[in-house]
Amino acid sequence: MYSTLSIDPSVFYFGTPVALLTTGKASDAVANITPISSAWALDDTYVLGLSNLSHAMSNLRENGELVINLPDAPLWESVERIAKTTGATKVPPLKQERYRYEPNKWALGGFTPRPSEAVAPPRIAQCPVQIEARVTNMTPLGATGDATTVHAKVLRTHVHRCLAMPGTSHINLEAWNPMYYTFRHYFSQGERVGVNFRAEW
Repeated sequence: MYSTLSIDPSVFYFGTPVALLTTGKASDAVANITPISSAWALDDTYVLGLSNLSHAMSNLRENGELVINLPDAPLWESVERIAKTTGATKVPPLKQERYRYEPNKWALGGFTPRPSEAVAPPRIAQCPVQIEARVTNMTPLGATGDATTVHAKVLRTHVHRCLAMPGTSHINLEAWNPMYYTFRHYFSQGERVGVNFRAEW
């Protein structure tokens, strides 16, 4: 009934939400922002996939605190402005061809820092969802050791008021328009096509 063929894609980004991680060291004048698309949640734990060459990974190894900021679709140009940058003053050799050092990604992306309540790195005011978290586990990914799987426990969650359903901790799904990353293209969330039996509203 269905005809198929085998393909060999260079990436497997069939569609995952974009996240902006804010991390930092005590010695940093400005916190770092790292866009990622390998992030998903299980209960109160976020699972993140990070390159070991990323400045975020270096920061997390030192202090283990972060904010997982979830941008909505209109922020895609701000995300793309910082996509080719790194917070590492010495750009790793494997990244030098396509990335450059940027000491202040906040200004470049037009982002505004807001103090966090449970962790040191700031939140990104423009992101409708801001999740403060702390690393609980790190596991090398694959035989080459190029990346690490990071488990981060959610400590506090902030949302723009327009997303919160009054009197509840539920998100107004009609107002939430997350940004998705599909085969290195940015997409907005599409129409709702159904509801799972476990949905609470």
